[in-house]
Order: sequence, then structure tokens, then C-alpha cells
Amino acid sequence: MSRDMSEVTNPRNGGSAHRRWSPVELSARCTAAFHAWWARRHGHAPPAPDTGGARPPSAGAGGGVLWRMRTTVRDEPGALAALCTALAEHRVDILSLQTHPLGEETVDEFLLRAPEGTDLTAAVSLAGGRHTWTERADAHDLVDAPTRILGLAARAAQDASELPLALRQLLGRCTIRSLPAAPAGGGPAPGTVAAEGSLEDTVIRLRAPEGGTITVERPYLPFTPTEFARARALVELDARLGPRIPRGRDVLRLPEGGAISVRRADTGDLAAAREMHERCSAETLRRRYHGPVGDADRYLNHLLSPRFGRTLAAQTASGRIVGLGHLLWDGDETEVALVVEDDWQRRGIGGELLTRLVSMAAEAGCAHVYAVTQASNTGMVAAMRGLGLPLDYQIEEGTLVITARLDAVPARRPRESGERIGRA
Repeated sequence: MSRDMSEVTNPRNGGSAHRRWSPVELSARCTAAFHAWWARRHGHAPPAPDTGGARPPSAGAGGGVLWRMRTTVRDEPGALAALCTALAEHRVDILSLQTHPLGEETVDEFLLRAPEGTDLTAAVSLAGGRHTWTERADAHDLVDAPTRILGLAARAAQDASELPLALRQLLGRCTIRSLPAAPAGGGPAPGTVAAEGSLEDTVIRLRAPEGGTITVERPYLPFTPTEFARARALVELDARLGPRIPRGRDVLRLPEGGAISVRRADTGDLAAAREMHERCSAETLRRRYHGPVGDADRYLNHLLSPRFGRTLAAQTASGRIVGLGHLLWDGDETEVALVVEDDWQRRGIGGELLTRLVSMAAEAGCAHVYAVTQASNTGMVAAMRGLGLPLDYQIEEGTLVITARLDAVPARRPRESGERIGRA
């Protein structure tokens, strides 16, 4: 087989110890006990090779198990043919192949269907494969790479908040961090990255369109120059398109009369969000931001940026924002947070925002979401319980972290204009 192509696809086929940016930067006053708990929660042992830590086992229509595999060989005539011959001897079906040239070596990435129990690493090592990595695949991986990349680009083109998710699906299991040029809570700015970005083994750094830095980290599996070029092209597309969010809205009837609308919000709503903060009591802001009331406004620009997640605003007919719900991309985790103006609490607004945020997270492929609050915040606890999802509770010295599993989230249907909402 020749290496004069970057990708060959089967014609039958027609997703570390790290610094947290959201609770640390947005909830900097959380207790030391919570941070200790978080460090214990995030062990970073390498994933087990038979599961990859990401997907359940999957069998193709022809029997066997689907696998993704990477291995490194010398870039010389016959090297790829030897790999394919070794796989064929074990009755392994090669569904697709991509090659990543590295000078004197080449990384070959396969999508395979193998009989149960096949030792893929041993098979390719006898044929000259080194640094072999495998993980279970599923039916989503059967889409050929050009189609998948074009689909990710289309998603990112519609919504600026899709960029971190698109990068994660483009590059596989990895951690994405978006660092602003000026940290929300003050302090020194992170180092700037060159306009062309940088590739350092398992870390990609790219200049974000708004001037910050996007860092992609994938321990145990170095990035190739091909992957770096794809990621940089996706970020350059985002920069050319500029700020954008979907502009639709739903009008919802409150149980006691009156109506509110729910829509996406961004930094263009900064002034209205600050005015809402001024109308909130100190206790409401303290429950949301876990610290002094004066800290709240310092984080709004960060919270409203589509680069770091998605924000929903609850708005009256006069245009006044009375509630905000945030879905925050936190590395490989996803946080939800709510704040509702005092005079509009206990009307179902918080529950409505939370339900929609969780549906967004599920549609984006997130496995779970978590909320950081206080044990005394009965409203947030009730809203999380109202989701009807499996919940995990962790509490230390008054700081409560509630994690919801999203595998049981039902598909969300669009609401009819004027539909009533229940009380949360």
C-alpha cells in the first residue's frame, strides 16, 4: 500500500492533573476543604487499555468489536503492508486508515473490527509497530474523517460556544481549557502564544480569536502535526466568523400570570446583567458566587462569553433580565450555575433554566454536569433534584457539589409560545 495519500477510507462507511478555570476563577472564595476534595476526586491514572475510559464496547454488523488503534512505524516501503498483513492474519477488518507523517516515522491510525479477545498490540508489534495505543470505538466512529470534520466546522460556524466541544470531538479524549487574556478575578495574565500556535508533544496551544489562549492537553498520546493543523484551521474559522450565538427565544407563561422569555445571552448583555446584580440581595449573590458580594460583577464578562460555555437569560416583556443560567466548559467537566433576582424567585424560572442547560449539555455529548453550591441553598438542591436524574452528592464544611448523570436525559422538545411553566 502506498503512502501518497493522507487518508484512506472504506467506501462502505457513507469523538491529568489540571488547573480548573471555572470554580477557581469564578468561585475563588470556595473553602479550602472543597479544593482538597476536588483534588482527590480527579485522579489521573491512565485509562485502562481495554475500554479507553470513554465508550462502551461496540460490535459492528459483521460481528467482532470496533477499535481505534494508533501505532508508529518506520516510513519506508512495505511498512504499512506488513501491518495490514499482520492484522489480516488475525481476521481483523480494517474499516478506515489515516496516516500522520513524522519525518522518518509515520503514525498510522486505524478503525478496526476485530474478533473478541484479539491482542492488537501484540499483533502489530511483531510487524514493526511501536508506541501502540488502542481504545474501544462505536458506530459514531464509522463516519469518515472528512465528513466528520466538515460536520464539526458547521456546528462551530453556528455558535461560538461550540468551538471547545468541536475541538474535543476532533482530537478525541482530551482536556480543553480557554484562558482569557485578562483573568476574571484579577491577577497576572497568562503567557501569550504565538499567532501560529505551538505543538509540544501532548499539548497544543492556540491563540483564541478574542485574544486569550486555548490549550488542548491529551496525556499519554502525543498530538501529530496533522492534528495540530486541523485544530488550528478550526480556530481560524472561528476567528473569521466573529462573535455569534443563536438568536431564537421562547415565551413562557408563569403560573400566577405574566410571561418571560428565555434566550441565549452573551457579552452584549453585560450591562443588563450588572443591573440585575444591583437588584439582587447580598444573600442571593453570596449563594451564587460563594464569596463577597463585590466579587460578582468581576466575573460577568467571563461568564457571558460564548468561549467559556453557554448562558441563558430569563427576560421580562420590558427587556429586563431577571435570571441567568450558565453552562460552563470546565476542561473535561461541565458546570451549571444559576442566579435569579429575588423578586422572581420561586416562580419556576430557575428550574426552567436548569432543565434547558442540562438538555444542552446532553446534546453536546457531556456525560454529566455538576453544580457547586452551599448545603443551605435549598433552592438549588431542589432544582437539581427536580431534574429526575441520578445525582451524586459530595459535601465538606458547607460546600456542596451535586453531580448529575446525563445518560437518562430525555430529548427536549421546543416549547410552544406562551406555554406555562411549573413552579420550582
